[in-house]
Amino acid sequence: MADEQMADDWQVVAPGPPAGLPAPPAGLPAPPARPLDAIDRDILRILQADGRASIRSVAERVHVSRANAYARINRLIDDGVIRGFSARVNHERAGHGASAYITLKIVQNSWRTVREQLQALPGAAHIALVSGDFDVLLLVHTPDNRTLRELVLTKLQSIPEVLSTRTLLVFEETDLDPDHRETTR
Repeated sequence: MADEQMADDWQVVAPGPPAGLPAPPAGLPAPPARPLDAIDRDILRILQADGRASIRSVAERVHVSRANAYARINRLIDDGVIRGFSARVNHERAGHGASAYITLKIVQNSWRTVREQLQALPGAAHIALVSGDFDVLLLVHTPDNRTLRELVLTKLQSIPEVLSTRTLLVFEETDLDPDHRETTR
């Protein structure tokens, strides 16, 4: 059984150029992504639902050989389609009972500087540069409202490029799994 499991495991490698090709020079855009076919999309759906799915399981579910599934997954990683694998966390049970979306207005052309500072914030989960009435949307998870208050009032508002913030408390959240998204479109 252990030998079967080892033969079925696969190693995630860092995204990069396909084997044998040099990396594009710094500053140049990456080559355009290859189009995804139905099997690629099925593989992505399976891995989004269960990032720990074995190659054997993925291959059986999309009706291809293990070698084909392995090659496709590695190509999706190499092409940057799959950026990594992670666990879906119940933040409240993990000790982060307060969550909020925080909108920020920032000084024009300061996105890169602000992004670096936001990435260093404890509890920062998602950062997006957006259009509209504000510039940045930040999702944070903190142990409690007092910690959230401190994060906003002392850390965020002390960043010189942040002009204003607005905090939207999350009362309840639901992660949508890939199967749910497919059936409700």
